[in-house]
Amino acid sequence: MNRTSSSTWVKGLAGMFAAQDIDVPRLFRTVGLNIALLDQADARFDVEKISELWELAVAWSGNQALGLNPELTSRYVNFDIVGHALLSSPSLRAALEHLAGYLALISDATTFEMVPECKNCWLVLGHVGNTRRVPRQRQEYSLLTVLTLCRWLTRRNVPALRAEFAFPDPADLHPYRMAFDCPLRFAQPSTRFLLSAEDLDADLPSHSPSMLAFHERVIDERLIRLGNVGTRYRVKEEIIRRLHKGEPRREDIASCLALTDRARCSVGCTRNKAPFNNCWTRPAASWPCKYLTEDRHSLGQVADMLGFVDQSNFFRACKRWFGLPPGQYRQRLEADRTSTA
Repeated sequence: MNRTSSSTWVKGLAGMFAAQDIDVPRLFRTVGLNIALLDQADARFDVEKISELWELAVAWSGNQALGLNPELTSRYVNFDIVGHALLSSPSLRAALEHLAGYLALISDATTFEMVPECKNCWLVLGHVGNTRRVPRQRQEYSLLTVLTLCRWLTRRNVPALRAEFAFPDPADLHPYRMAFDCPLRFAQPSTRFLLSAEDLDADLPSHSPSMLAFHERVIDERLIRLGNVGTRYRVKEEIIRRLHKGEPRREDIASCLALTDRARCSVGCTRNKAPFNNCWTRPAASWPCKYLTEDRHSLGQVADMLGFVDQSNFFRACKRWFGLPPGQYRQRLEADRTSTA
């Protein structure tokens, strides 16, 4: 599988390079990328080539801290439609949970996790699927873009409490102090920064449920067109596939889909941080509900179509989903249709 990043993201990166006097057209030609694709909204760039861009840009500029300029980052970084969805979220925490679920639209080679520490939370970035070594500048820039995103969403200077990097100490700490303005540690297991619970739970001034729903529909359609239906869709599909075996365990779903962190599985399942049990109930229950509304299917046939070998298991599942056995639930659906006819 070739990992890619969106043209919108790469265009912002190119703008940031150009602002530091790097010959971007020559940079793209040298790496073998078509710079004209930057203006095509649906274009994607191979992430290995993006790492090459970073390596050459650092070499040509002589700047080992390339990408750690907060002013340039805030000017050029662009999260595209994902950013609009985050802006419409109710809180910073909810926005970042959406980011975890929709990050593939920006890059399917980047991982993002929220790891609690007491009441606070680490925001952890990583890269996967790369055969080429990912330059430290690329990872550090990505981390700064997330901090910049937090400040853009909240419209205030959200402070990082600590920042850690999976690279040795740099020769010059000054750019890191200017970028993150917090205690720094290097040669750590991951690249991440810590935010307070107070900042994470702060309301976003641009919160709009209707706009959030609209942007999410657009994002879902784009993910489908990309051929990457996203973690949430994959989880739902796996839940439905296992439906006849009873309530799936979070750990089993995460293991099957290679979601090693339980929190990622939860984030991928739901837009609203609902408990996993509630999340799996919604997609699963929609199928029996559809069949139970059709009188031409007997209850036994519905059980068979859903993969239940034993009708008693289907009976118990319906009690769990609807609070009623399948026969009574069908009667209630019929009564509701009659009353509204």
